[in-house]
Amino acid sequence: MKKTLLLVCFWTLGNPALFAQTEGPRAVHITEKSAIHVPPQDAPQALSKIYTNLGKPTDLYNDTQAWTISGPTSDIGFPLSLALPFTPKSNSHVSQVQVAMQYFSGTNQVNLSIYGDTSGAPGTLLAGPVTVKNLPAAGTCCTLALANFTPVAVTAGTRYWVVADAPSSGTGSDFDGSWDWVAKPVILVAGNHGAGWYEFNGNALPAGEVLGTIP
Repeated sequence: MKKTLLLVCFWTLGNPALFAQTEGPRAVHITEKSAIHVPPQDAPQALSKIYTNLGKPTDLYNDTQAWTISGPTSDIGFPLSLALPFTPKSNSHVSQVQVAMQYFSGTNQVNLSIYGDTSGAPGTLLAGPVTVKNLPAAGTCCTLALANFTPVAVTAGTRYWVVADAPSSGTGSDFDGSWDWVAKPVILVAGNHGAGWYEFNGNALPAGEVLGTIP
């Protein structure tokens, strides 16, 4: 499967989607592995959507554009982590996170956590990390990576973060994967990696949803 990394500069105003380590965020353009899109796993009926940016069941996310997630011993050679911000509309308890996380190489697992906000970035760890294994192959849609948490209370109008990263050492530190973008582009831009121009989502929000109970 072909992937092309694109180092990007990021702005936070109007686009508070990222939290990266060491080298900064990296976009990856992926050749779609299969044009057949399968629906995602069913969410527990007892849980409500606290936050979501996912699309339709067979078009949940853009499986050709993503942010790289990697560990220090991966093919990338350094750690890259990412965070998705969400702000509950009501006081709630988060029990599950579903994200468009996919796999390239290394150990097929990634850690998902929930953090509080400190000055517009992930701050205090509230839940996790939960190790999610057997991620779908990059360039496919629409299976999600699911992490279950002991219910954690969140407050209406307060920003929180879903963080994806790999361990700093040991099993999983060689992980190389991608967090796919939302299905529908909000701001269209174009990039050129030497093989011609292609269109991608300039808003670049990683795709996912947060589930739980309200209140």
